[in-house]
Amino acid sequence: MTTAIYPGSFDPVTVGHLDIIKRAAKLFDHVIVAVLVNMEKKPWFTIEERTAFLRKVTEGIKGVEIASFDGLLVDFAARRHAQAIVKGLRAVSDFEYEFQMALTNRKLDDNIETVFLTSSAENMYLSSSIVKQVGLFGGDIETFVPDGIKDDILLRIKQRSQKK
Repeated sequence: MTTAIYPGSFDPVTVGHLDIIKRAAKLFDHVIVAVLVNMEKKPWFTIEERTAFLRKVTEGIKGVEIASFDGLLVDFAARRHAQAIVKGLRAVSDFEYEFQMALTNRKLDDNIETVFLTSSAENMYLSSSIVKQVGLFGGDIETFVPDGIKDDILLRIKQRSQKK
């Protein structure tokens, strides 16, 4: 059985993330969507909320599991017996950073490969940051986030905008 890890902060999950998850699920028997506990970032949503969102939007996608982790990605991948790390690429700027991370991960554990999946054309511009920014300024985020979590995201945007 081939296992891949698709890591990210998913703060919040977007339709672009979901597209990569679905495509990775076609390539690997088991895809672990791994929500990173990143102390350097100040997420809008708790780790529990982000994993719950992902569980909700991936329900019914065969072979997908949601987990969270902290520490080194290659250590998590090794513990979960993964053969690959899946990274989505939107632009050349993503590639530069992700290529550097892939080389670092390979140096740390040469048993784990990094597989790059390019974003679908309609999602190349999309990021969690854009979803939050558009929402804060009152824009419609409906086409940016998966069905079933939009209202949760809008509620958080409303809460954050009231604090300012």
